[in-house]
Amino acid sequence: MGGVDGDEEREGAVEAALGRLDLDQKAGLLSGQDMWSLPALDAIGLGTIVMSDGPIGVRGRHWSAADPSLALPSPTALAATWDPQLARRAGQLLAQEARRKGVHVLLAPTVNLHRSPLGGRHFEAYSEDPLLTGAIGTGYVRGVQDGGVGVTVKHFVGNEAETDRFTVDNRIGEQALRELYLAPFEAIVRDARPWGVMAAYNAVNGVTMTEHAELVNGVLRGEWGFDGVVVSDWLAARSTAGAIRGGLDIAMPGPHSVYGAALAAAVRAGEVPEELVTAAARRVLRLAARVGLLEGAPAAVAPADRPEQADGRALAREIAARGCVLLRNAVREDAPVLPLEPAAVGGGIALIGAAAREPRILGGGSAQVFPDRVVSLLDALGEALPAGVPLEYALGADPSEELAPAAGGFALRAVARAADGRELGSEALPSGQVQWFGEMPDGIDFDEVHTVEVCGTFTPAVGGAHRFGTRGTGAFTLAVAGEVLYDGPQFDPHSDPFEAFFGTPTQRGTVRLAAGVPVPVSLCFAPPKDVDLPIPAVGCSLLHGEPERDGEELLAEAVAAARAAHTAVVVVATTERVESEGFDRADLRLPGRQDELVARVAAANPRTVVIVNSGAPVELPWREDVAAVLLCWFPGQEGGHALADVLLGRVEPGGRLPTTWPAQLSDAPVTQVAPRDGVLVYEEGVRIGYRAWQRAGAPAPAYAFGHGLGYTSWAYESLTALDAVSVAVRVRNVGRRAGREVVQLYLDGADGRVLVGFCAVSAPPGESAEAVIPLPHHLPPPPAQLTCGPLTLPLP
Repeated sequence: MGGVDGDEEREGAVEAALGRLDLDQKAGLLSGQDMWSLPALDAIGLGTIVMSDGPIGVRGRHWSAADPSLALPSPTALAATWDPQLARRAGQLLAQEARRKGVHVLLAPTVNLHRSPLGGRHFEAYSEDPLLTGAIGTGYVRGVQDGGVGVTVKHFVGNEAETDRFTVDNRIGEQALRELYLAPFEAIVRDARPWGVMAAYNAVNGVTMTEHAELVNGVLRGEWGFDGVVVSDWLAARSTAGAIRGGLDIAMPGPHSVYGAALAAAVRAGEVPEELVTAAARRVLRLAARVGLLEGAPAAVAPADRPEQADGRALAREIAARGCVLLRNAVREDAPVLPLEPAAVGGGIALIGAAAREPRILGGGSAQVFPDRVVSLLDALGEALPAGVPLEYALGADPSEELAPAAGGFALRAVARAADGRELGSEALPSGQVQWFGEMPDGIDFDEVHTVEVCGTFTPAVGGAHRFGTRGTGAFTLAVAGEVLYDGPQFDPHSDPFEAFFGTPTQRGTVRLAAGVPVPVSLCFAPPKDVDLPIPAVGCSLLHGEPERDGEELLAEAVAAARAAHTAVVVVATTERVESEGFDRADLRLPGRQDELVARVAAANPRTVVIVNSGAPVELPWREDVAAVLLCWFPGQEGGHALADVLLGRVEPGGRLPTTWPAQLSDAPVTQVAPRDGVLVYEEGVRIGYRAWQRAGAPAPAYAFGHGLGYTSWAYESLTALDAVSVAVRVRNVGRRAGREVVQLYLDGADGRVLVGFCAVSAPPGESAEAVIPLPHHLPPPPAQLTCGPLTLPLP
């Protein structure tokens, strides 16, 4: 990034531009002009700053498949690599994607902690540990800003659950706030100098975060020296005077917000000092200068200094494989079951599970993007296996207990019409889901939209009674093959506006169809016009499900396939109705009859490998009964290729758990995520994650934080102090394959064991490697000691 001279020149240009603005112009810079952008101001050479969601892919202005987005693995998968440099490369790739889409600021990364496994959005956050979260987040931020694109580190602060997230008051003690929840933000601010931070919806200790002067002005800016912008989460800003006094720079979205004209009026009324508006405008202009949108100001990163173009698909595949965590790998016939040796699987592989054919690549909510392709394990394994190795697929059990947006076999468009029937515009849909937020497709004026029709054809892959349904809020007419299945309203109240808007998936009827014969389908949707929406939005879904089959029959088919194969590979998964933005989880069970499926397959084949396709912990009651358990998280669009690489031993599963996996929910130390009377007390203090599992009498988790196996073995030979600020750990690869080890350093003190550093090393068989790990600045007095694997080092 730019040096001192560039910083000075940029600041000079910012001050010059600021000096030419009057009150109305300064206030106008602080409010979105629409859903995703800030206004331009030609008079000072200021361009439009465009923002976009971007934890795993850059969506751009439109939530549309017309301009596909690369889909990387989920943040939990990235954190499972324990590799900040790989996170930096991911950030560089997303900056590349952002520039392609005309985006200047990514609304990411999410560095809230995994306080409870019930948190519905934990797939979008990194870890239960603040040090690991801060390290991965720092790598990500550095990478994005290497490419000249800004970030908004979020959600500052205390946003660890989804229940009543707009209104909840999280009561957090000072020690926990400092040591846990603020710590990742502090590390990123100090080590990566982010250009933006996003203020959360929730309150902390009685003050909503968009007005929290103590934490924003006092801690973030005052103690840590943050000089970037603070932007609200969308619709989070509630008070003009409260927000500007609390340190909020940008109120999103627009054009109607608590800033702009309302802020200028508050200054004139004597409610707000103008110098607060001036300071906020300065920070917005600084952001514009950094991303190259202020005339006369050098961008923080010149085009010539950006990283080289990366191969997005290749990097997505690499991250997915590196993030896979091998939880269990039992010995069968004198050798570990994984990796699968092609010569040994001549008897064939039975691949079982809905997610093997239709993987879940990302979590529900605002992080969703539309990739140009999704590689399933079924397709990837079919390509990767040597000729002559049989591969048989069986569904086994469907995890989805609700209909999903129409996908395979459908060719659909969304057509918007005015009240007089005029076509306003249309766009192709990759599925039956319409999601127009803030920015409508080209040519469509929201105020003119009377109906939106999802229409096209469906060519069934199988014959039978196909199921169809609706999701959304409004009036629907659903017709398939000339038969009207539903004509009426749908309204689903929900405490979260996001969920209320999308509604509950509802089956409306069945139509018997023949395989291979296309039929017309149509869902006409009239969005409610009597609802005062804060932003223009249209959302509805045409839902579909294949003909229902008898559950026992499906299980029997899977068992038969497993019994006939050399190895059975079962892929189990959560669904969007289990893990998503907008609600928390009620339990940790896999949906449907997937647990029963695994148990039956394992009984039929002792070489059963289970792949877990989830973004956060799930209960695995059969884990000791199967040969291997491999966690792939939400692996992104190239997940199928990555899993094939790992299963066949082309790549070692190098991941380690970034969060503890309980054996059952009742064992989890923190399960309270729903507020009582609007208040959620973090009564556990600093005892979350592995810190809480250390308490006296606590049951052992299924798999501990930091756990993960590879395809080789390591011996820990020495732990020595190099000086007062670092230690060296020597490890040796004592296995038969090259491998990677994540060396983890813990401090054992009066408050239990805490991660204080880590470093990944690689070595061929028989060779050693040395990991050099910096020590924390403040170490406790004896009798504390450092622990690394079986090695200990007393503190002097």
